[in-house]
Amino acid sequence: MQTNVTIDPIPLEPRPAPTVRRARLHEEQATTGRKPEWLRIKLNQNEEYWRLKALMRGEALHTVCEEAFCPNLGECWGRGIATFLMMGDICTRACKFCNVKSGKPLPLDEDEPRRVAASVAQMALRHVVLTSVDRDDQPDGGAHIFAEAIREIRAAQPGCTIEVLIPDFKGEREALKLVMDAHPKILNHNTETVPRLSRWVRPQAKHERSLAVLRMAKELDGSALTKSGLMVGLGEAWDEVLAVMDDLRGVDVDILTIGQYLQPSKEHLPIARYYHPDEFEQLAAEATARGFKWVESAPLVRSSYHADGQARLFDTVTG
Repeated sequence: MQTNVTIDPIPLEPRPAPTVRRARLHEEQATTGRKPEWLRIKLNQNEEYWRLKALMRGEALHTVCEEAFCPNLGECWGRGIATFLMMGDICTRACKFCNVKSGKPLPLDEDEPRRVAASVAQMALRHVVLTSVDRDDQPDGGAHIFAEAIREIRAAQPGCTIEVLIPDFKGEREALKLVMDAHPKILNHNTETVPRLSRWVRPQAKHERSLAVLRMAKELDGSALTKSGLMVGLGEAWDEVLAVMDDLRGVDVDILTIGQYLQPSKEHLPIARYYHPDEFEQLAAEATARGFKWVESAPLVRSSYHADGQARLFDTVTG
């Protein structure tokens, strides 16, 4: 199953490695706003796409696929795959790469986990990704909603593997423990960018806090897979991207995703440049050499891309 989450990459002005071909071929497009050919996609709106859209509307549920303008939305919805966005569609933070609305959110809907689980069962999913807006207005950041949704899905759709893409919960261990005690298959938390750009890209988050969350997740449940996502195209240096890979392996992260940042609107961060597919292949090679167990690196990759394949592969490997 292939799912999507908003992972809009960071500005990378790395020095191109000698093995990368055509590294600067389309750099001029970063200033003209024209997308290179490898980023042009055709929206697939087949019968399954419209069935899933109607189901989401009927249950008053949200998806990251829509809120984030994910470029893979048509492909994934056409296959009956989606990432559930919980706790409303208004975020208490205002990251400058993200298209989700920010402001004062509505009170939590404590019945939402049940409705999400009912939809998962109706769709007969084998793997589901749960994420949320940041809810800094809540004492536990909404961690209990994640935990309850995991339990409800296990009851409604036995055998369905579950990935959670969580906020940082302000680094609170007890909030994270609520989620890990429910034993998700994959715990995903995105670092998004390099430390130098973090205050610019996601001003209410911290690189070290994100690393601490990923480290604590392993401490709380050693059987869970941990995962993080990185955006490129916002102005980071090549060596900075490699340093983030080292940081993530330092806290034993298993899975890494890397994708091109795409500007949702003129009010969001500008694109510094587009990365060529060859560069994504080289980044994948660098990540694999560092020991990540699974790497997704390509222009249109988002953090939950091919999430079902990751879960099934590890089931096969671990038995």
